[in-house]
Amino acid sequence: MNKDRNYIFEMPMKVRDYEVDSEGIVNNAVYLHYLEHTRHEFCEWAGLSFREMHSRGIDPVLSKVTVEYKHPLGLGQRFVSKLGLGRRGPLFVFRQDLFTEDGNPVVRADVEVACIENGRLTRGLPLVEAFGKYLEEK
Repeated sequence: MNKDRNYIFEMPMKVRDYEVDSEGIVNNAVYLHYLEHTRHEFCEWAGLSFREMHSRGIDPVLSKVTVEYKHPLGLGQRFVSKLGLGRRGPLFVFRQDLFTEDGNPVVRADVEVACIENGRLTRGLPLVEAFGKYLEEK
């Protein structure tokens, strides 16, 4: 699953009790939170937090999210969230995958993000500047 994905960031996570449904598995919408949390942590790790972006008039917004659910997670289960970053035209494309501790795929996602600067859609050049060294070359 991850042979065609180049990851630049990863973080361990754990399923919390309020994230599971009555069947004892993670609700499908919660995986979107895991992916978003990973993107926010990556941005901060790379040197530009969402708070700082917003204070500079830069707001990354979701354009499209494609998620393939591969294997459910359960209460207390530990997993790892991995992220790669590329561009498609003006969009930033986050290639994000979740894996169980033993490497089984849980979720495979592509998240497209547009950049709004001072209320206008842009090519996100300040973000290219900030995250350029992490962008995968195509």
